[in-house]
Amino acid sequence: MDLARDILLFIHLVGFAALFGGAFVQIRDDVKVVNSAMLHGALLQVLSGLLLVGVIEGQDERLDQTKLAVKLAVALVVAVLCWLNRRKEGVPSGLFGALMLLTVANAGIAVFW
Repeated sequence: MDLARDILLFIHLVGFAALFGGAFVQIRDDVKVVNSAMLHGALLQVLSGLLLVGVIEGQDERLDQTKLAVKLAVALVVAVLCWLNRRKEGVPSGLFGALMLLTVANAGIAVFW
């Protein structure tokens, strides 16, 4: 089970890298879009995060349920916003900033909570 946990954690980190990297490369662009890296990274993070929690709980390890609920809520908001704006030719800079802020905040919650 440790191998499954490590693989899922790696996939989860790849999802973060895709989501954050897909957004970060557009910081200086005039027109910002939800690119495929952001969309697939967000979806990958939600899916791998849920599977990771299942594997960890299957090992009878106690997890902070409040932290998990907050992380899931943030990840779902990011994924839904990416999904709803995936075909638009441009997204408002406020929405794009919110996506980046929520992405970084979710990583911060994972590390510092």
